[in-house]
Amino acid sequence: MPCFAIRCCVRATFVCVALVLGGEGLMPPAAAQQDDIVNVYSYRSRFLTKPVFDAFTEKTGIRVRLVSAKEGLIERIAQEGENSPADLLISNDATRLIQAKEQNISVAVKDRNFVGNNLPRYLRDKDRQWFALTRRARILYVAEERLGDEKIRRYEDLSLPQWKGRVCTRPFTHDYNLDLLAAVMVHNGRKKTHAWLAGLRDNLARKPQGNDRAQIRAVSEGICDVAIGNSYYFGVMQADPKQRIWTRGVVPVFPNQTDYGTHMNLTGMTLVKTAPNRTEALQLMSFLLSFEAQSLLAQKNFEYPALDGVPPAELLQEWGVFKQDVADPTRIAKHRREAIEMVHAVDFNR
Repeated sequence: MPCFAIRCCVRATFVCVALVLGGEGLMPPAAAQQDDIVNVYSYRSRFLTKPVFDAFTEKTGIRVRLVSAKEGLIERIAQEGENSPADLLISNDATRLIQAKEQNISVAVKDRNFVGNNLPRYLRDKDRQWFALTRRARILYVAEERLGDEKIRRYEDLSLPQWKGRVCTRPFTHDYNLDLLAAVMVHNGRKKTHAWLAGLRDNLARKPQGNDRAQIRAVSEGICDVAIGNSYYFGVMQADPKQRIWTRGVVPVFPNQTDYGTHMNLTGMTLVKTAPNRTEALQLMSFLLSFEAQSLLAQKNFEYPALDGVPPAELLQEWGVFKQDVADPTRIAKHRREAIEMVHAVDFNR
C-alpha cells in the first residue's frame, strides 16, 4: 500500500464528486475523446479555477470540462482505468500529486521544452510527472496590539509555555496542517516534532475547529492571540466586505526566517496516463504556467505564483519578500503517515 493511502478514504462510492461546469452531466467513457475539449479532475474549488479555465477557452477555443471534489478523484481515476475520461488532475497539495505518481495514474511530460521543466526543483517532480501552479505560505496570524513586545518568530515557538491558552488552529488532521507537521519533522526529526506537537496541543485556546478563516476571525475577536493559517485566506477575506471586519487587528507573521523558512503548501497538476485528449491537456498545462494565467491566479486567488517573474497580488507585495522552505515535497510526503499517527498519538483534536 502506498504511504499516502491512509489519507484517501473512498467516500460513499464517490458521491461527493460532482460535475460543476455548465450543468453538463457526467461524461460517459465513450464520449471522453472529443475535439477541442479537455477533461479536468480537480481537488480545488470551482471558484478558484474557473476564471483561468475560461481565459484558456477564450484564447484557444478548447473547452474545459471540470469534475471537482474534495476527496476520491485519484481512486476514481484508478477505478475507471483505461476508460477514464480524465486528462488532467489538479490538486490543492503536492502530496496528492505524488500519490498519483505512486499509483501509476500519471505520466511524464516528455517535451523537454515544456515550461514546467524550468520551475525550481521543489516546485516540480524530478521525473516531470507533476508541476506546481501556485504556492500558499503557511503562516502565523497574531493580534499585534495584544502581543505588545512579545514576539513569535518560529513554528517551534507555538509550544513555549508563554503561549498557553493563546493559540488557535483548525484540526491537525487537515491536509494543510499534516503537510506542515511533516515538514517540521523533516527539519527537526520525529522526537522533537512529537514534543512540539504535544506542547502546541497544551497551548490551545479552544478545541481545534473550523477552517483557516475561522482562525483569523478568532484572533480578531480575542479568542486567541496567535493562529495558524494559509496566506491567501487573508487576502480573500480583506477583499470581501462582509469578512473584512474579521481581519481587524490581525497581522501576518512569516515564521522561521532565520533557519529553514516558511512552509509552503503547493497546488499543482499532473497529466493522466490514460488521457484521451492528451494534446489538449498539454496545451492547458502550458497555458496554466504562462505569464497570463499565473498573473490571473495570483490576482484572483491571492496565491504566490509558481512562475518566476510574475508579481503576486498587491497585498502580498506589501508583506514583502520572505524566506521559503524549499525542502523537496517528496521528502515531506514520506512523513505523512507518521504525521497522521502522531496527531492521534497526542490526541491533538481532543
